[in-house]
Amino acid sequence: MLRLSELKLPLDHPPEALPAAIAARLGVPPHDLISWSIWKRAHDARRKSAILKVYILDVEVRDEAAVLARLADDVHVAPTPDVAYRPVAVAPRTERLRPVVIGAGPCGLFAGLILAEMGFKPIILDRGKVVRQRTKDTWGLWRSSKLDPESNVQFGEGGAGTFSDGKLYSQIKDPRFLARKVLTEFVAAGAPEEILTEAHPHIGTFRLVTMVEAMREKIERLGGEYRFEHRVTDIDLDKGALRGVRLHTGETLEADHVVFAIGHSSRDTFQTLYDRGVHIEAKPFSIGFRIEHPQSWIDRAMFGPCAGHPDLGAAAYTLSHHCSNGRTVYSFCMCPGGTVVAATSEPGRVVTNGMSQYSRNERNANSGFVVGISPEDYGSDHPLAGIELQRDLETRAYAAGGGDYFAPGQLVGDFLAGRPSTALGEVVPSYKPGVRPTDLAPLMPDYVIAAMREALPVFGRKIARYDDAQAVLTGVETRSSSPIRMTRGADFQSLNVRGLFPAGEGAGYAGGILSAAVDGIKVAEAVARSMVAEGTA
Repeated sequence: MLRLSELKLPLDHPPEALPAAIAARLGVPPHDLISWSIWKRAHDARRKSAILKVYILDVEVRDEAAVLARLADDVHVAPTPDVAYRPVAVAPRTERLRPVVIGAGPCGLFAGLILAEMGFKPIILDRGKVVRQRTKDTWGLWRSSKLDPESNVQFGEGGAGTFSDGKLYSQIKDPRFLARKVLTEFVAAGAPEEILTEAHPHIGTFRLVTMVEAMREKIERLGGEYRFEHRVTDIDLDKGALRGVRLHTGETLEADHVVFAIGHSSRDTFQTLYDRGVHIEAKPFSIGFRIEHPQSWIDRAMFGPCAGHPDLGAAAYTLSHHCSNGRTVYSFCMCPGGTVVAATSEPGRVVTNGMSQYSRNERNANSGFVVGISPEDYGSDHPLAGIELQRDLETRAYAAGGGDYFAPGQLVGDFLAGRPSTALGEVVPSYKPGVRPTDLAPLMPDYVIAAMREALPVFGRKIARYDDAQAVLTGVETRSSSPIRMTRGADFQSLNVRGLFPAGEGAGYAGGILSAAVDGIKVAEAVARSMVAEGTA
């Protein structure tokens, strides 16, 4: 088959226009077009008065070789690549210790799935609870200001991505099409099939819950084993090799191949690994606030007269500005038609994040409005200094919100003018338990505030009303990514501890559901190769 890309048609084109356009683009008569299917579909909204649909298609034609030869210089026509996933190993029949996966977020989920599919019968540990009970605990914080430090937005089955927009796109290099394996498994677990074809697919929290359950059941059918509410408190080492993990129950689980897919908020585990000498280094991350606008404002700004078109849905955006003080301000984890959520995992601290359901039909759009920082900004060369900075900012936010996990908020007009907000206005913030108006400037370093104040008018020129005085900022956004990296070698193992496989977002190797899941696949393959090699040595 042929892969045909960048085929553009009007937004409201009739169905029969697509095969006609394919034949015309390939220069073949319509009767030579045997079949076609959509690989990806997107929109080009640069001209708001004439928005286009953009297709990547797989096409079967008569005399494919002749078409390829005639269009040899056309970069948008090529043979369709092979995207099938093939296991890299099969578990040996010899008895040996089972691999252990710590963390049941997207990375741990796919590490466990791939190991199970290859017959290695992994044990999956998670400090949190099964996804449905975790959901109840999370709502307890949002509705009643009751935090469970082991069962919340950050900890529990499904990981932090469960309470998000469920975005399933990434800019990672993926020559093996591992992302396709992820999406295919999600569809098999109950996700809508359109995630296979949409350029920017998403699922939403409610659907993610049932999908996570279905994938757990599949892993268990394949011989995998889950152990929830099992928090790792220490590791056993012998001459630079991992020999087991210790649990808060007092049990020691013997293991010599352990995937640490612990997420970006497992601060106590980071400390334990550092104390045991595991190589950890500080890495850049971003801090800032959440910004909210009515979704209708964003739709009109992005789609113009086509706003509200059923094929377009709620508009998203991506923004970035390099400031005069050298800082970069950018949008992060944009959630169309969503809500800002309480995402703390530690008592006495406030953290914000964004979430959408599949419908994306809530009143507001929200996004992280963040500034990149580097280890040089922490004021310390300690590898865990970024964690202490996060904690300091989150503690300030808790106090500024008045306690009870209310978040501090400020109108954009007041923020730009340098005055505290005393009341909220036209834009009703969505964060629960609630928002208290105040001055956000004292919650962040001066260079962050200066960069944000410079960027807001710039963004307002790109998206109408982005810097509207009535838009709302809510603080703080500190967990954009992990502040550390558990550095690994080409074999995916820790630089200085054999058998320890750092993985996913917490280890500093992913950012978001899809990239974390892909990293989980790669690490699981590395574990399998290592176990097979040792079994045949």
